[in-house]
Amino acid sequence: MASLLSYVPLVGRLVAPREESQAIDIPPVEVHSVEANPDKRPRTLKHLLKANHVNHSIIYHNLQFDNHMPHALCSAYHLGAESQQLYHIYDEEAKSLEPWKDSPSEVTEDDWRDYLGDKRYQRAFVDFFEDALAMNYAYNWKKVIEKYMLEGDEPLINGLIGGRTLPSYTHQYQSIRLTQLVGHPLIHLGYAYEFDSREIAMEALGLAATQYNFLHKYLDDPSYTRKAPFSSSSPLELLNKLASDDRFDGLFKAPGFANIEPLFQKHEPLILEYWNAWDLPSSADPAQLFRESQEAAVALLVATVRPGTHAYNFFIVHVLTTSHAVRILLPLLPAKFHISLVRQWWLLALAVYIAELRPKIDPDYVPGDLKGKGWKHVEYQALNSEWRTDAHYVKGKSGKWMRCGASANDMQLSGR
Repeated sequence: MASLLSYVPLVGRLVAPREESQAIDIPPVEVHSVEANPDKRPRTLKHLLKANHVNHSIIYHNLQFDNHMPHALCSAYHLGAESQQLYHIYDEEAKSLEPWKDSPSEVTEDDWRDYLGDKRYQRAFVDFFEDALAMNYAYNWKKVIEKYMLEGDEPLINGLIGGRTLPSYTHQYQSIRLTQLVGHPLIHLGYAYEFDSREIAMEALGLAATQYNFLHKYLDDPSYTRKAPFSSSSPLELLNKLASDDRFDGLFKAPGFANIEPLFQKHEPLILEYWNAWDLPSSADPAQLFRESQEAAVALLVATVRPGTHAYNFFIVHVLTTSHAVRILLPLLPAKFHISLVRQWWLLALAVYIAELRPKIDPDYVPGDLKGKGWKHVEYQALNSEWRTDAHYVKGKSGKWMRCGASANDMQLSGR
């Protein structure tokens, strides 16, 4: 019983303090601190991140799309982009972005949680967090994260896999709401720590606040954590089991975002069965299981694509990029959030896999002969190909592949 409860939030239960703080002990990644670095390349990145923060809203196009500028710039920088390449990325990405718009009102210390999930308040939330940064925390952005993301009975960190909710549309006399479960708040927070950027950190808080949705309840409410009828220590094994589980056959007619809301509304017991089946909390070596989860994220992206098609899935790539964000954050966050953060990612991975109609994960889809292409080829393609300004392409090609434990062979290096 103790192992099952070890990852349940403290609220509503009585367990020994050590059981709520099971750590996933992995070394921290290199931090690219550009704020005080006088060299041209980091100086350029610093200026462009600040320019984006000042000039462009974090959500745009009728509050439907996310600003990926920090993702593209930081990933390109990590891969060695020079100043002119960073400027080019900025100029191209900025063409589709929008300036900030005033929110209906300000948010305050007394009422900020009342506006969670309301994207109209993106400017107000960022202003609120930045006011706290200046007036209460002497510009120490990590203290602001601790205060507003880690404190409380329902900490904001348990809602980082939320995404955009697009306007409802009517299909066959039924109103359908598109919830895009892409984890941008989590990805943004990872970049904030990896690049020690207070601008990205404030944006991450703003995204977490405006994209907060029902998914947080699965981490906040211990009643959703229950014994599953089967279990495994391998997330890839569970995904393969899920792929052949006929209870999911015919749930949806086509893959896509439209399946997320119905999945949780109508088939919640099924997805929670697999969510609770991963034996991460009871493992003697949770760090090894976390590594296996990252290998599963890589396999889910590259081993579901038939050779020669390069039809990589936009939705599934977020399973990998959020996994990388978790890898950055684990060594830096208090141990009591480690298991819940990884389980939050696992819920996203399952939901995405089911929503995309459980594509076959076939190792044979990954070619064995790369024809001499290695990581240098990856870097060149990311910085010089026709897709070099596509944030998802660049961050997918970036060093996060290596940190996920993948070899060059796993990455299907040729083409997009």
